[in-house]
Amino acid sequence: MCGINGIISFNSSEDLSPIVKFMNDALAHRGPDDEGIFAEQGIALGHRRLSIIDLSAAGHQPMISRSGNLIIVFNGEIYNFRDVKNELNDPTLQTDSDTAVLLAAWEKWGEECLSRLNGMFAFAIWDKLKKHMFIVRDRLGIKPVYYSGNHSQLLFSSEVRGLLASGKVARKLDDSALHEYVRYQTVYAPRTILSDVKMLLPGSLLQIDANGVVERKWWKPQVKTENTTQSYVNVCKKTRSLFKAAVERRLVADVPFGAFLSGGIDSTAVTGMMTEVSGSRVKTFNVTFDRSEFSEAIYARSIAKKFNTDHHEIVLTSQHFLEQLPAALDAMDHPSGDGPNTYVVSEATKNAGITMALSGLGGDELFAGYDIFKRAFSLQHKKWISSVPRFARSAGGKLLKSLKPGISSEKIADVLALEKVNFSSYYPLSREVLNGTIASRLVGDNNRRTFPALSDVYGYLNYPEATHFLSSVSMAEITSYMQNILLRDADQMSMAHALEVRVPFLDYELVNYVLNIPDRMKYPSTPKKLLVDSLKDLLPDEIVNRPKMGFTFPWKEWMKTELKDFCVNSLEYLSDNHVVNGNEVNNLWNRFLADDSNVTWSRIWHLVVLSHWIKKNGVTR
Repeated sequence: MCGINGIISFNSSEDLSPIVKFMNDALAHRGPDDEGIFAEQGIALGHRRLSIIDLSAAGHQPMISRSGNLIIVFNGEIYNFRDVKNELNDPTLQTDSDTAVLLAAWEKWGEECLSRLNGMFAFAIWDKLKKHMFIVRDRLGIKPVYYSGNHSQLLFSSEVRGLLASGKVARKLDDSALHEYVRYQTVYAPRTILSDVKMLLPGSLLQIDANGVVERKWWKPQVKTENTTQSYVNVCKKTRSLFKAAVERRLVADVPFGAFLSGGIDSTAVTGMMTEVSGSRVKTFNVTFDRSEFSEAIYARSIAKKFNTDHHEIVLTSQHFLEQLPAALDAMDHPSGDGPNTYVVSEATKNAGITMALSGLGGDELFAGYDIFKRAFSLQHKKWISSVPRFARSAGGKLLKSLKPGISSEKIADVLALEKVNFSSYYPLSREVLNGTIASRLVGDNNRRTFPALSDVYGYLNYPEATHFLSSVSMAEITSYMQNILLRDADQMSMAHALEVRVPFLDYELVNYVLNIPDRMKYPSTPKKLLVDSLKDLLPDEIVNRPKMGFTFPWKEWMKTELKDFCVNSLEYLSDNHVVNGNEVNNLWNRFLADDSNVTWSRIWHLVVLSHWIKKNGVTR
């Protein structure tokens, strides 16, 4: 796991290495073990290394191919690099480096080699003879890559801060992206919060040469649906087999590793399978809070005992977390309404001597673990709702809001007021933090009311509705919330501590298989039914049927006490710098303080985070 940087300028004869040096320095936290720069006329590539596989100097980057023609900077891991090496069938390729294998595979097969890779990655390859560069991102967007510019001069980096460190990227907000952030607590790729910075979409590549920049998809999930005819018993066996292989692949490392263990279904599944396939005692980490209503420690302890793990329970106090909050906010490369939780978990895990950890991220999205799956399924089978006149539906929604005030009623009313009630129209409402009307009043934008991620989501909603509707919901969750919040936060907060996080639920072979399983086999009549039935021996009933908590903190209480001044000052900064409308943000804050059921802490906090990020990075509107 590393950080990559680069700049290509076809019309320049200057030495670009000093620029990349600044970019590398900004990413030092991602790769404390080594640094490298390659430069020639019109191009410079930079790398910061966190050694996970092949700790020797042979893994130094930028890496040059044996022919001397190709140069690569690589961030991530190729889990099946030994299989790819065997397929290359080159006895002269004596290496234990996945980067070297990738470079040899590209030299032999070009971009066709991508279909052979199983891993998480973002990399750039410069071809000296053809004078073109490819920048590639993995299938599911586990590793990020940002870019700015055009074919005359293009910069890329693993983080936004790397681009800003170059001195060649404007520190200016994108107004439409600002509206998006205020509404959804993130900005959906390919856009970012900055007007001149884009994020390469998952499963995509950029080809840059003197003729221009071309972006294209190299991977999409396969819609086969042949699993409809299989027996449920066989589907469970295959699901277990693929999950086992996914975990086993992710245990390839030359450094100490462990697992995040919350005691929920997903982390228990990962821990149990690690125990089954690992040749050593698994180290598990549960970061918990010192108040029982926020603690999952009792569940994690029971699982640690079941699998005889080397268990580490790290208890956080309010004081410790609040002391760490400024550092967590500083570590945020792109603003997000979430993230500090992952920061403190990663810090504690790294301090325990672990360099790589497995996470249960992705289990909810793949196995219908969120409430949205049941709600969407129910609505999809109530098509008669759209036949009710819109005015009548709207009136019913308003009545519900008056009788039962709260966010849930507000969202139901918004759904009922839609011109047509179907998944594509109501899904965006499920992911709103602030509704479009409030967002428009805050940032002065009355025209941008569409869900920005829908264009990409629509491209994946091609599963047969009658049999695979839940797969469409999965892809909506994967391509919006998971990729643009969960994975982005996991990367930026773990890498702030030089900790690599691996996610076996996002193994593309497992993802492809589960997405093609019909609804009748994975409808969550019980929590994550298909996953639980596939791993019965690993998932005890007390874990399957426990209340779903998540790793949470008493934000509401803090924002009214210890964090009150910080929140007030942050919101005032947004107003004073004309990022948001001062009257509107003051109204929200006062309603929050008055315990208005429609203004929870999460509807304020992402604005506080935005203020801190803008101020720290010297960004203007």
